[in-house]
Amino acid sequence: MQRRHVLTLAGLLAAGMALPVAPLLAQGVDVEAILRDPAAPTAGNPKGDVTVVAFLDYNCPFCKKAAPDLERAVKEDGRIRLVYKDWPILSEASVYGAQMALAAKYQGGYGKVHHALMAIPGRGVSKEQMAAAVRASGVDIDRLNADLQLHAGEISSLLKRNLAQAESIGLQGTPTYLIGPFRTSTLDYAGFKEAFAEARRRQAAE
Repeated sequence: MQRRHVLTLAGLLAAGMALPVAPLLAQGVDVEAILRDPAAPTAGNPKGDVTVVAFLDYNCPFCKKAAPDLERAVKEDGRIRLVYKDWPILSEASVYGAQMALAAKYQGGYGKVHHALMAIPGRGVSKEQMAAAVRASGVDIDRLNADLQLHAGEISSLLKRNLAQAESIGLQGTPTYLIGPFRTSTLDYAGFKEAFAEARRRQAAE
């Protein structure tokens, strides 16, 4: 993605960086599948009144920069349902990282691995660096490797669905966040909070 300025949501809308999701519904996009794929890892409040869908890549520096702000905003809000969409489009190592994170989900460790991979600085992170971060994350690495083999088909299918969903709504790069009725790229803590509030205002007005 090309533009990386942190703006208010009003500024994002004015600049054309935050796009309404509603027009996509008329194009036959399966929004329910995007919001509620049972295999997609989730965080926050499962009964939240606003759903945030985050399309991310573990080799994306902008994803890494925004991750702590997103998690802080979600935690402090308390009413956000966060859906993670592993969308490894930047490198072969990105695919490896996504597979490792999704394999960890089977032992309840997706969050640990996700945080560990997002904490690796920079871009061009190798498979070896990712493997070291996963080993240090605290998950059972033997079980993770077993689940990686046992659930290879399910993990591959989920990644293919994520790719198809991203393409169906015309995503161009990572990170991309669907926040209520909006689609936008990187925000900071204040930007996420404002986006949550605006999503609620829009939902209340419907």
